[in-house]
Amino acid sequence: MAAEQSNHFTRDHEKQEREHSNESQNQHSSTTPGHKSQSDSKEEPANRKDKRGFASMDAQLQKQIASKGGRAAHAQGVAHEFNSTEAREAGRKGGVAVSRNRQHMAEIGKKGGEAAHNKRKKDTSL
Repeated sequence: MAAEQSNHFTRDHEKQEREHSNESQNQHSSTTPGHKSQSDSKEEPANRKDKRGFASMDAQLQKQIASKGGRAAHAQGVAHEFNSTEAREAGRKGGVAVSRNRQHMAEIGKKGGEAAHNKRKKDTSL
């Protein structure tokens, strides 16, 4: 069952990529079919990398693909969901990592101090 879902996901993904590629080619082509201008042939190799991969897709297509991947992971039973203890531990680790950078923490403290000072100024001027 998991393999069938994976194959189905792959086929859908490939179909969507082809459709997306065809749409973008139709939008960008300003010459008549079958005739390429010299500027088109020069641009094609440079733009080739831009048309490949997940990051080059539009946001809606990325969201569709990610959604299908999430559903497939849950269906296969391999999706991980944080419980409150795991989430707390992950947050603690992130906080520890950030607080090791003393310059960053000093900047945060400075902003907090400025905000508190400005708030006190407003309160006393009323």
